[in-house]
Amino acid sequence: MKWLPVVLACLQLAEGAVRISLKKGLSIRDRMRAAGLLDDFLRRLRHDPVKKYQPGPGAVVRQPITNHLDSSYFGEISIGEPPQKFLVLFDTGSSNLWVPSTDCKSPACFNHAKFKPGDSATFSPGGRSCTVSYGSGSVTIVLGWDTLRIQSITVTQQELGLSQDEPTQPFYFADFDGILGMAFPSLAVGGTATALGAMLEQEQLAEPLFSFYFSRHPTYEYGGELILGGIDPGLFQGDITWAPVTQKLYWQVALEEFAIGQSVTSWCSQGCQAIVDTGTFLLTVPQQYLESILEALGAQETSYGVSYAVDCNDTQSKPHITFGIGGARLTLPPAAYVLNSNGYCTLAIEGTYLPSQDGQPLWILGNVFLQEYYTAFDMANSRVGFAPSA
Repeated sequence: MKWLPVVLACLQLAEGAVRISLKKGLSIRDRMRAAGLLDDFLRRLRHDPVKKYQPGPGAVVRQPITNHLDSSYFGEISIGEPPQKFLVLFDTGSSNLWVPSTDCKSPACFNHAKFKPGDSATFSPGGRSCTVSYGSGSVTIVLGWDTLRIQSITVTQQELGLSQDEPTQPFYFADFDGILGMAFPSLAVGGTATALGAMLEQEQLAEPLFSFYFSRHPTYEYGGELILGGIDPGLFQGDITWAPVTQKLYWQVALEEFAIGQSVTSWCSQGCQAIVDTGTFLLTVPQQYLESILEALGAQETSYGVSYAVDCNDTQSKPHITFGIGGARLTLPPAAYVLNSNGYCTLAIEGTYLPSQDGQPLWILGNVFLQEYYTAFDMANSRVGFAPSA
């Protein structure tokens, strides 16, 4: 089903949707490479990116931080009264809000903004602690409540985590201080209240939806935009294609088909699932299809098996790849899925061994996909919309 809510979208923006400019800094991968630490880190860390989507029992969520090596689209929020400012990764693949605290003694907290509970007149301590487990270690957070502000949006008594301990690599090299999760409440560690849920409850959103635009040529000053409470027709072309969420944990939709060039594979004939994740940079494909994709795209495995090299001079002759979602065919040109780093080209693709929770092959549509498609997240109707980016 397709829908073009031009008039409605304009009204949403006029009546109080909030536009947050996203920054794009150097990736963690680039910073670690410059420090001479990347090769050893990747050698020690063998991960599966979809472990992020296999929540464990109790107050533990597994989220591989290696996905953040390239993720560096972030924006500003403030917490407390008077406001204390932080840069956060707006992550549709998780549901918790956390920032570093003054109690954190890890090196990763030294070069980031730290929340000072004693300086906020509105802070209430919670006392409960939770653990978020990453491929490179665990982040320990203590829960509390305070006022959250994002431009004109004000949420009182927002539950949040204050980090007590963070792994040095790779958080030390991140431009962002913390993470604001935007997935469903059922995913939140410890059953905490999500920021989006509180915005809805306190009537801070013009409409129960939000949308992302990622620039194809991002800079630190302008990497894209997050619009809370609306969509902006000026940031996309044509119609929005809507697909229903298939499981209310992540923003997960059915993937009806996958094609390489003009050849439609049979890989999703019995069903596939795709998670739309602003906290992941790459496209993640089921491991059983990875070899076929590499062969079709003319790629060779590089050191440690974590990237796949291609000839930069041959990029334009490579086939488009296409995802069938919501009855539409969403295509990525080779310029979108081939990364060129100073004349060294690799595919923006990695594999996973884990299926979705219903056993179907699981794909992750990260920033590489989202740079090509403006994406809207409709909380009222539990659906995700895609339209070609302007």
